[in-house]
Amino acid sequence: MSTTVQRRLPVGAEPVDGGTHFRVWAPNRRRVEVACEGFPRKFALECETDGYFSGFAGAVSPGTLYRFLLDGKDLCPDPASRFQPDGPHGPSQVIDSSVYSWRNDTGKGVRIEGQIIYEMHIGTFTKEGTWQSAERRLGELAEIGVTLIEVMPIADFPGSFGWGYDGVNLFAPARLYGAPDDLRSFVDTAHGFGIGVILDVVYNHFGPDGNYLRAFSKDYFTNRYDNEWGDAVNFDGPNSQFVREFVLSNARYWIDEFHLDGLRLDATQQIFDSSAEHIIAAIAREARSAAKDRSIVIVVENEPQSANLV
Repeated sequence: MSTTVQRRLPVGAEPVDGGTHFRVWAPNRRRVEVACEGFPRKFALECETDGYFSGFAGAVSPGTLYRFLLDGKDLCPDPASRFQPDGPHGPSQVIDSSVYSWRNDTGKGVRIEGQIIYEMHIGTFTKEGTWQSAERRLGELAEIGVTLIEVMPIADFPGSFGWGYDGVNLFAPARLYGAPDDLRSFVDTAHGFGIGVILDVVYNHFGPDGNYLRAFSKDYFTNRYDNEWGDAVNFDGPNSQFVREFVLSNARYWIDEFHLDGLRLDATQQIFDSSAEHIIAAIAREARSAAKDRSIVIVVENEPQSANLV
């Protein structure tokens, strides 16, 4: 099961070397196995330091459905699942992000000056409510002068519709709108029309339904702060470095693997952090690092309009 691999991100299932490498942070657990549909046996992950479990399964290919079996009794989807085809309560799916063939160069990226921004909810922008149907309408937005689309949150959530602000699978584009490559194609086509795309992301809380994070670690959350929508995310308490790594990996993921042109951070007044480097500054740094030579836009919502965030 074990092998040395080069991963793109520190968590989740990543196809490498003809198989799949799994890595998950589960300090609450003594034993973690991968249960893949269609496989008679489970794949045991090795315990690393600091609560991580990881391993390579040579027989597991993209498209495989899987769950983590925790201590031999609790079956849970991957906290860093790249896709949940049956929703947050279903199995995770191994996704190969490298197979999509990009058509349009992202160029030097985008800057905020002079942008005409269109806020878009994929579920209601078209009758079909999918990436594919929205993609077919991008030319119309270009014709009326739109230069930048802000897509409302797409982290997967339970149910058949929603605004996306109670997402529970930060790395999994909501299955209601299509597959991950449908999102890539949407961004790709937008770039072809000269339109940039930024994504609304929610790092101030997790939705209550379909949230399996506590099964892996209670330290994803903290009771040190009062949060308007439930438990605050732990960015500065015990084991917060691993929670920070999870969120920073997510910011990097959207910019790198989907060629997005930036992020809009939701309700930052409910993101609490007393660390030397505030998590918001770290997110901006990580996102810009993932963009490499491209310029990206970071937009922050802050209801009290705290100037120190600038």
